[in-house]
Amino acid sequence: MSEGYDLEPERLTVGTVGPVGQRLFLLQARQASTLLTLKVEKQQVAALSDLLARVVKDQARPGHLPDDLELEEPADPAWAIGTVSVSYDESDDRVILVIEELVAEGEVGAIARLSITREQAAAFSIRTTQLVESGRPPCPLCGSPLDPSGHECPRTNGHRPPVT
Repeated sequence: MSEGYDLEPERLTVGTVGPVGQRLFLLQARQASTLLTLKVEKQQVAALSDLLARVVKDQARPGHLPDDLELEEPADPAWAIGTVSVSYDESDDRVILVIEELVAEGEVGAIARLSITREQAAAFSIRTTQLVESGRPPCPLCGSPLDPSGHECPRTNGHRPPVT
């Protein structure tokens, strides 16, 4: 196995680098001097946001949410995220994220286990929703992002693209 992380980060955030339509989404966790930055796809981070929101909703109301959610430099990803699993540890009142590196079939990649507070999970979910919604709007027919330069919708075989 390559590198592994087992963190209870003081800070967890998501951010983007680059212009809308070409943004790179990054998940970032900091515990003391360890800064872990991972590349994540927009759809993955949106799904993670939904999962975290459901976990938080099922628990007691969180306390004060962290508000320092900008990416730290250097924002160079260690690796790309493949899969993420989410669970809730009731005894510790922590949300557990197990993140596996995206690797070719048959290879073993890195794993990061993040134990976060409900407050961190709620703030992460809110920030992610804001970032995802600030991008290009989805096509009402196929769900793919609408590009200002045109959109060849597969649902219409490229004919009569949806109006933006």
